[in-house]
Amino acid sequence: MAKLTSWSSDKIVGVSAMGISFITLLIFLYQTNLMRKQNHLSILPYVAISISDDPANATYRLSLMNHGVGPAIIDQVVIKYKGEVIDLAQYDHVTLRFLQERRRSLDSLKSFSYATLEKGMAIPANTTYTILEAKQSAKDYALLKEALESIIAEGLYFEIYYSSIQQEHWRISNASQGPEKL
Repeated sequence: MAKLTSWSSDKIVGVSAMGISFITLLIFLYQTNLMRKQNHLSILPYVAISISDDPANATYRLSLMNHGVGPAIIDQVVIKYKGEVIDLAQYDHVTLRFLQERRRSLDSLKSFSYATLEKGMAIPANTTYTILEAKQSAKDYALLKEALESIIAEGLYFEIYYSSIQQEHWRISNASQGPEKL
């Protein structure tokens, strides 16, 4: 016959301590996973392309807005126009130069500002980055608005590839409703 072993209080306390330790380990792993997800979500950039039209102040603006809580790091800007695929780097990352090549009338802009979209550039959270703007001149306002709207109507399509500081990658285009995770 098998001998029955009696459980002493030391054995019961020891097994209980091991069980509690195992449950604590599972809780710790679960909380670590939750913290990782929370950290991940707390640094997500959310970029949108915006065209602002303010005829009262003669201002027409093309900009990027980062509505996320983390910076958006530009990886690449690709333009598709009339069957041609163009990397904005060919134009020194300046959108205006690309547009001027297609609409020579834009060479006469006087009251405007522009910025580059270079690889590695960071757009901080909750900021707007102006790519191109005509302001304080009704003539320049009308010129830029007409040129950009006509080029878009002819099939201008552009994509901006960007990433977060955790190396997640997204794409936004002038035809999309929001960022697309890659």
